[in-house]
Amino acid sequence: MAEEKQMTLEESFEALEEIIEKLEDDETPLEEAFNQYKKGMDLLKNSNELIDRVEKQVKVLTGEGQEDE
Repeated sequence: MAEEKQMTLEESFEALEEIIEKLEDDETPLEEAFNQYKKGMDLLKNSNELIDRVEKQVKVLTGEGQEDE
């Protein structure tokens, strides 16, 4: 997973949906469910970081990132 390309937010959401489906499936073995859970948590972390970066960029562009003098 070290050389995995950076996923877009949309790709991350699609992958998270697939993980949720697997976790909701009663036939998924416990070890696989745990691995899917860990993968999902990594995707959430990366998605949140991407959203934070975009929010900061938007604030800079709109001038909201500057303090009032």
